[in-house]
Amino acid sequence: MTTVGVPEFLHRTVLLDEAVDALAIAGPRAGGVYVDGTFGRGGHSRLILSRLGPQGRLIGFDKDLQAIATAEQVGDARFEIVHDSFASMSGALGARGIERVDGILLDLGISSPQVDDAARGFSFRNDGPLDMRMDTTRGQSAAQWLATETEQQLEKVIRNYGEERFAFQIAKAIVARRAVEPISSTRQLAGIVANAVKTREKGKDPATRTFQAIRIFINQELEDLEAGLNAAYAMLAPGARLAVISFHSLEDRMVKQFMAGKVKLEQPDRRLPIRAVDLPQPLMKLVAKTKPSGAEVEGNPRARSAVLRVAERLPAAVPPRAAR
Repeated sequence: MTTVGVPEFLHRTVLLDEAVDALAIAGPRAGGVYVDGTFGRGGHSRLILSRLGPQGRLIGFDKDLQAIATAEQVGDARFEIVHDSFASMSGALGARGIERVDGILLDLGISSPQVDDAARGFSFRNDGPLDMRMDTTRGQSAAQWLATETEQQLEKVIRNYGEERFAFQIAKAIVARRAVEPISSTRQLAGIVANAVKTREKGKDPATRTFQAIRIFINQELEDLEAGLNAAYAMLAPGARLAVISFHSLEDRMVKQFMAGKVKLEQPDRRLPIRAVDLPQPLMKLVAKTKPSGAEVEGNPRARSAVLRVAERLPAAVPPRAAR
């Protein structure tokens, strides 16, 4: 779909059928409420809508203004878009009178249109302003952050969020360069990193990890993910599913640990006189772990690192509501 006033960049939705299939939208659940926590260009949302019944409802979230512009053209009364992070879903859904939902999908990371648009500053492949904000109406840009942050904090962010072993050298080089001139473009930053990284991974640009780290930090992606996973679990109805697609190890590790923590609860000392029926019971069950097929990766190389994890909330996990 072409959005008026918005450059059109090709976007292929990763694990489209697999992710929507995982929500098990059928029978009575076709009339339920679903959440697409990362609308993007709407690939998952449109497929969800095609499977919902007339009484079904889909609430989408996105921080990106171009995604919001696309979402506003969907033209389906069952769909509503919220300009905010999925981390805010509890408040946003509560404000709409929604207490429980029948399925939640989170497609993490950035979309191809964001990467391919040089004006957004996410990629070093084309020169552009060093912005990197998913929501350009809020917060500081990457250039503003690089201009003021301490060398120690720069190193910490690049090391922790980019898993970059040359974080110290890169942070030192950034501080040295900004003393001479402002670092305001993607090509500038990529050049600084290339000169600081002494060895390169085969097939990977030396700036890849640094750009990933700064993007994650600027957009508070891991903080949003932690809050979003907790909010999603709290909103799931009995038998409802949470499906999450991640694209790098930091995200996937968080998702895996979160789901595992709901499946295998800490048990009391076996020497204590506790009946089996009174032991902590699993809150969720794992449903699937899926990766893109070889054919999908061949057609869309950006899908190669994607991992879909799905878990279902168990009925016994929802506490009884107090009498009103």
